[in-house]
Amino acid sequence: MEPRPPFSPASCRIRRTVLRANLAVVVLLAGTIFAMINYLSMRHYARIHWSRELFAQLSEKSRLLLRSVADDIRIVVLLRPSHEAYRSVTALLQEYAANSPNVSVEFADPDRDLARTEQLARQYRLGGSECVVFDIGGRHQAVAAADLIEHGHPAGGADEKTRRVFRGEQRFSSAIYALTQATRPVVHFIQGHGERSPGDFDRRAGYSRIAARLRDENLDVELLNLGETKSVPNRCALMIVAGPVQTFAPFEVALIRDYLDRKGRLLLLLDARAKSGLEPLLLEWGVLLGDDIVVDETRTLSGRELYITAYPSHPITDPLQNLASVLFLPRSIRPRPFTAGGDKPVVSALATCSPQGWAEFDPDDVSAQYDLQVDIPGPVPVAVAIERGPVPGVHVQIRPTRLVVIGDSDFASNGGLMGANADLFLNSANWLLDREELLSISPKTFEGLRLVMDARQLSHLFWAVGIFLPGLVAVLGFGVIWRRRH
Repeated sequence: MEPRPPFSPASCRIRRTVLRANLAVVVLLAGTIFAMINYLSMRHYARIHWSRELFAQLSEKSRLLLRSVADDIRIVVLLRPSHEAYRSVTALLQEYAANSPNVSVEFADPDRDLARTEQLARQYRLGGSECVVFDIGGRHQAVAAADLIEHGHPAGGADEKTRRVFRGEQRFSSAIYALTQATRPVVHFIQGHGERSPGDFDRRAGYSRIAARLRDENLDVELLNLGETKSVPNRCALMIVAGPVQTFAPFEVALIRDYLDRKGRLLLLLDARAKSGLEPLLLEWGVLLGDDIVVDETRTLSGRELYITAYPSHPITDPLQNLASVLFLPRSIRPRPFTAGGDKPVVSALATCSPQGWAEFDPDDVSAQYDLQVDIPGPVPVAVAIERGPVPGVHVQIRPTRLVVIGDSDFASNGGLMGANADLFLNSANWLLDREELLSISPKTFEGLRLVMDARQLSHLFWAVGIFLPGLVAVLGFGVIWRRRH
């Protein structure tokens, strides 16, 4: 076979030029394809959440709320990076911005951006504490950083660590919703019978904290004394009776009955061992107020409180599943059996004791025990929601009448706001006001990922990770070296 003749210098230069041109074309095509892919991915993309806790994933309610806002939403974050909620807030606001082109987010560090922080404090009349400010159309609302994380009671008992709950989405979506509403519904707290007052700042018995939360929900809070006004104002969107200690006069009960007949909304917080005079009215609405105290030895620490972590399904309580509410010496609120009818109230339990609890009809007994002949076995309801509207099956646009009755008023006091107590109160108010937009946003619980192993499993892990895997890499390395030398 004759050897191939060598290439001439000219043909070699041509060959190199062709190869270089081919390489340049390949690189250019690859760059073009890469640019096209990036352009298409910027226009058509999908966000996928890999986080186990999903703090930043928005609920469907928040996404619908963002789509309904046509104005620009400006968000200013005055938060130190060292704050425990900083990372969660950052990730969550990125989701808000990704779900709406109208959302813009600005971060300002109060320690480093002093001039900008002072300017924002003057512009929004801030008190100097860390917060997140929402500005829509010149109206603004600030969410305090202290309200973003709450340290609640453990769900499994006193041996567990205190749980941390992140309420960022609740607070942020509530602020956006409040700024988009043209009018503020009026909530009237009934006075004149020893009720709790929203203007009472007492550290234990006052209602100033929950009143502030109502105002944060874009609600106006006012007092109403039926004995003085002799009427219920037409602007009353929600009536709250919180812990009366004296009975209502018959004409006051008649005013409340007439208010309910006009599709009114009523939130009743009635303590045990207290006669309010509203018992006959509630009987008409299908509930029996028990002259008792609900006891549950499996859901208490001192015997005076009732921890509730599992709730019957209802729009009020669905966001509260696995969160602990604490009621203090609650009374039973039991549905009354009704005969079949078209316009009968529908009574739904919101909270009950466990099957091991009972309704104790002799609460003065220090060593109370379940009496089969007198007491009522659990689960016993301590809170109910009542709704009466049009005849089922007939689709008409009629606003139903709604009531929520809870057998305790201490749980919403300044000293009793712990765990999910505020959420139970606010969810009840939002359901009564037909504000479903704010009901399905549940708080997120910080859960630590713990790997529990016994001594045998730990030994196996050591041999697998510390001995076997490094040894396997070493053997493969020596094998490659031996192969190359031979």
